[in-house]
Formats: sequence, structure tokens, C-alpha cells
Amino acid sequence: MRLAFWSFVLAVVAGFLAYTSCFTVDKPEFVYLTQFGRRVATYDGADDAQAGLHFRLPWPVQSVQRLDRRLQVFDLPGAELLTRDAKKNTIDKTLTIDAYVCWRIADADGVDRFIRKVGTAEGARSVLGQRINSELGAVVGKMELDELVSTEPNRVDDKREGLRKRILEGGEQPLRQSAREEYGIEIVDVRLRRTNHPPAVRQAIFDRIMSEREKKSADYRSQGEQQAADIKSDSDRKVAELRSEAEAEAVRLRGQADADADRIRADAARQDPQFYAFLKKLEDYQRILGDNKSMLLLSTHRELFDTLFNPPNPGAPTPPRPAVPTVPTAKGDVK
Repeated sequence: MRLAFWSFVLAVVAGFLAYTSCFTVDKPEFVYLTQFGRRVATYDGADDAQAGLHFRLPWPVQSVQRLDRRLQVFDLPGAELLTRDAKKNTIDKTLTIDAYVCWRIADADGVDRFIRKVGTAEGARSVLGQRINSELGAVVGKMELDELVSTEPNRVDDKREGLRKRILEGGEQPLRQSAREEYGIEIVDVRLRRTNHPPAVRQAIFDRIMSEREKKSADYRSQGEQQAADIKSDSDRKVAELRSEAEAEAVRLRGQADADADRIRADAARQDPQFYAFLKKLEDYQRILGDNKSMLLLSTHRELFDTLFNPPNPGAPTPPRPAVPTVPTAKGDVK
């Protein structure tokens, strides 16, 4: 009976020792093996040669700590950061920025630094949150508000990408490099999730946006007025050119018409000089007597009235003109 009991006890102890002496390494983890607190080995589950079943000395001689090697994500606590006014070289508006961080343990060599400096994933989140918030505040403090809040297409995306690169790779000691060297952590990415304004400054931001929209609309109106003035100026210039060309053409046509009229009159005068002289005298009569307002006292022996008393006879020879005696003008001779 006693032999059976001790056999059972030995079997239980052996089973316990066998259970505590075996451990497995899975694909998505690092296994950190220590002996009395000192590192013995680090197993990487991604390496097929290291994944699987392994043996160790029973606890408390050797112990195992498992760490997730996969990509991990955590949100940074919302922070109110100040932007910069480049024109006045002063502090501008306050922004509330929410960001998130993607990270993982860098490699098997970085596991020892990770264990000694931060210990757990919660410790890593705490350390990275403080460091990244500090870097984020320093970078945003050099940026203008319009670089983070804008209505221009792709402007905000481009500035956020530049912000990401400056946080991870900028400065004398880049955050990505220092995190790997100090903590064995690979910071894969830092992204801004949301940018918002604190309630205290939202109205000022809205006023600023409306002011910018009004300024842009004023620019559009100014451009439209300038274009309208240019169009009117061009139309006035074209009208002046057309009027000048029309007046020049009218002068040319009038000159040509006058020349044709003079030529026709000259041809008519050559064909019948007496009749032409008769017509000219009729025109003089009309000019002198046509207004019915003037009273002329003239002698009937004046040359002007020869046509009235001796009308021309086309085709007949011109009779000799009698001598006209000089007669003093008497009132009432002719009206």
C-alpha cells in the first residue's frame, strides 16, 4: 500500500517536472528564456527552426516570458497643441489632435532591451505615448493652422504626410531609430486620426473661414470687373477703328462723288454752254429770291435778269448782246 502511494507521488512529481520542463514556441510570438533573471535564449516563432517544442530547467530555475511579435496598434490620448502664426511669428490657434501608433517588437535581438526597459506591452504604450506626444507637439508648434485645416484639395493630406515623416525620421535623433535602439521597438507608423478645434476657439475659426471665403469672393469679383473693363476697352477700341474706317471710306466716297459730279457738269457744260449758264442763273435766282424775306431793288437792265427777258433757245445761235446803258437804281423798279 505504501509502495503504491509513493509510486503515485513520484509519478505526479515526475509529471509536474516534465510539464514545467517543456514549452512551445508559436508562430506569432517571441519566447524569452531566463535563468534566475538572466537571459538564456530568445526564440523567434517566425523562424521555423525555433518554433515548436523546447525544454528548460523547471521553475524557479528557468522561466519563460511570452511576447507578441505581431503588429500592435494603440490610440494616443487626445492632446491640445498650439499652431504657429508665421506672419506675426506668434502662437496661433489651439488644435485637439487624435493620433494612433502602429508598433511591434523589432526582432529577437530587441526582445532583451524591450524586457529590461519597458517589460510589457502596457509599458511600451506608456513610453511611446509620452515620446510621440512630445514630438507631435514640437512639430505642430512649427506648423500653421492652414496646413492642418484647409479647404484646398490634397493640401491637408500632403501636410500630414510631411508631419508623419518629421515625427518618425526628423531631428538629430529620429524617433524611429531611437525607439529601436533604446527599447527594441519598431515604430511602423504614426497617423493623425482627427484634427478638431476646442470649443473655446471654434467660433474664431469659423469667423476666420468666413473671412477667407469673403476675401476669395472679393478676388473673384475684382477679376471679373477687370475682365469686364478689358472687354469694354477692346470693344470701344474696335468701335473707334470701325468708325474711323467708315468715316475715311465716306470721305473717299464723297470725294469720288464730287469728282464724278464735277465731271458730269463739265461734260454737260461742254455740250450746251448756253443752257448750262441758264441753269446756273436759275440756281442763283432760287438762292436770292427763294427765302421770301429779302427785298431787292434792281434795274431790269442788269445782266442778272437777261435770262428772264431773253430765255435761251437751244440750238439757235447766241444773239449779240446789246449795249446796256447805265441807269441809276430807282426804288420800286423790281421786287
